[in-house]
Amino acid sequence: MSHETLESLSPTQKLLAMLNLTPGGASAHEHVFSALTLTKESPRIFGGQVLAQAVMAAAHTVDGKTLHSLHGYFLRPGDVEGDLSYGAEALNDARSFSTRRVQAYQGGQPIFSCIASFQVPAPGPDHGASMPQDVPAPEGLPTAADLLGHLQVPIAQKVAFSRPFDVRHVTSPLYTTPSQEKQPVNMVWFKTFEALPDDPALHQAALAYASDYTQLEPVLRQHGKTWLEPGMKVASLDHAIWFHRPARADEWLLLVQESPSAQDSRGLSVGKVYTSDGLHVATVTQEAMIRLPEYRNQ
Repeated sequence: MSHETLESLSPTQKLLAMLNLTPGGASAHEHVFSALTLTKESPRIFGGQVLAQAVMAAAHTVDGKTLHSLHGYFLRPGDVEGDLSYGAEALNDARSFSTRRVQAYQGGQPIFSCIASFQVPAPGPDHGASMPQDVPAPEGLPTAADLLGHLQVPIAQKVAFSRPFDVRHVTSPLYTTPSQEKQPVNMVWFKTFEALPDDPALHQAALAYASDYTQLEPVLRQHGKTWLEPGMKVASLDHAIWFHRPARADEWLLLVQESPSAQDSRGLSVGKVYTSDGLHVATVTQEAMIRLPEYRNQ
């Protein structure tokens, strides 16, 4: 696609283009893919994009098995203007499980590394966490455009209109105003604005993409901070996802998050993802760096 064509795509179409990796041959140990960066909220590549593209790179090298877990580390910040490629290495292929290592590269260096495990579906014990009771339906909650669309600030306009996901807060949004209740919890509904193809791996990748939007918010809420806190610096350090059951990322999903601990300029968040009818479909964890100016001289 030409630059003009890419820029004319809707946010959801841009997401699909970013998840459409281009095979680039194979090195001695890796299947290589190139990828696009089309959503540019800041000079750094969004961590959810790297997670999602890593899911697709791994899935392209496995047949007959479903991704059930991914554990990744963010090694270096990615540049939204730089070339981006992925290498997927087969570590193991057994009858029931396959394991892949995927690395994202820029400038010849890895910026992200993860291990992804795939399994042939098999019968066994089955239970899942219960969704919280009396959660407001997403249709009655404000969108990011409702909350930020009137602000003539570039980042507010990008969050309001350029993201591929409709994210609606059940707990109070932390875009500009701190929570009145300081507690380490957060709850959001999310789905893509447009329908996605039926490929299950693509829906897992899209869920991974969205899971990085609000993972730090339980920490911010507990400490009375917002995303616009002056002088605050944040960066994802690691991210893990367990995919328990199939889910569509173009239908409403509820992400219920809590932070069990924050210390040493790091905050940990654990999230459970549910379908609108209460099925527990995924669990997400992330530790992120959070540096605040009031602690720098201590």
